Amino acid sequence: MPVDALVPNDPRVEHKFSSFGDIKYHYMLAKPKDKPTATVFLIHGFPDLGMTWRFQVPYLLSLNLQVVVPDMLGYGQTSAPEAVEEYTMKKMTAHIAGIVKEITDQPIILGGHDWGGAFVWRMAIYYPELIRAVFSLCVAFFPPVPAMISLNDTLAKMPQLQYQLQLANGVAETIVDKSPERLRGFVNGMYGGVTPDGEPMFTVMDGVIEKNLEKIGPSRLVSPEIIEFYIQEYSRHGLHGPCNWYRTTELNCQDELELAKNTDFKFKIPAMLVMAEQDKALPPSLADGQEKFFAGKFKKEVVPGASHWVQIQCPEVVNEYIGEFVKSVLGDELKASL
Repeated sequence: MPVDALVPNDPRVEHKFSSFGDIKYHYMLAKPKDKPTATVFLIHGFPDLGMTWRFQVPYLLSLNLQVVVPDMLGYGQTSAPEAVEEYTMKKMTAHIAGIVKEITDQPIILGGHDWGGAFVWRMAIYYPELIRAVFSLCVAFFPPVPAMISLNDTLAKMPQLQYQLQLANGVAETIVDKSPERLRGFVNGMYGGVTPDGEPMFTVMDGVIEKNLEKIGPSRLVSPEIIEFYIQEYSRHGLHGPCNWYRTTELNCQDELELAKNTDFKFKIPAMLVMAEQDKALPPSLADGQEKFFAGKFKKEVVPGASHWVQIQCPEVVNEYIGEFVKSVLGDELKASL
């Protein structure tokens, strides 16, 4: 039986906007029929949109939960400032904290994927009073460090992330933003599309492969309707804003020097980490030893056979893990509402 999923302009969601100075955020708000038991925020990564959570929102609604799904800074209908300084975790977590306070006076359950996964760990550090529980798909927690590190330092330790250099240095956005045809090839290729000869558009070692961009066929993971929606949304700003996230390593380090003084930091709230077995950039081995960072309940899972796009490739399994986690957090509160 197919998993229920949102579609563009789905009547089950409202489209809302919040502003913080010159920066405007767009987000989808989905409300259950009855008073919600709790609120869940879902944070996407690169190169994605809030719509990546399309299989999870209807499921969470069925649990009588209110769901908020932002387009993050640089993406979709949210602002895409040129300056990299606007894309630090400290500034962006402040934006999302502002939206949380607009929507609810209760702590939320916070989930993320990819860059969104890295984001939720930081938001849980910066705003513990707003977060009741946290979960990440594909991204383990890496604690603040008491020294300045560069992207090159990170890649020396994690060579499978070499593609990030191309995203950070401006080459990828220059290649992709040259034409609508290249943008189409990029979106299809990021979601499994290949050339007639079976060659990819993107690898973790090379990043975007320019010679293949205009030869890429349809995505093998995402419907044509969703692909067209993504192309429409990426046409608003191009890739500069999304790529800015990869330029913030040293800025984030600077912000976290004070946090790094707490060398025995542990999360006290319930947490879950879900890895994808076949994720080439972020393999499950990165989750080894994560238990030492959690004083509260910590759940760790691996989705068999899943690629990096685990929430759209294996929505039944991911929804089951999220559902079990949410139920363990809310307990009798959730039972009473169902």
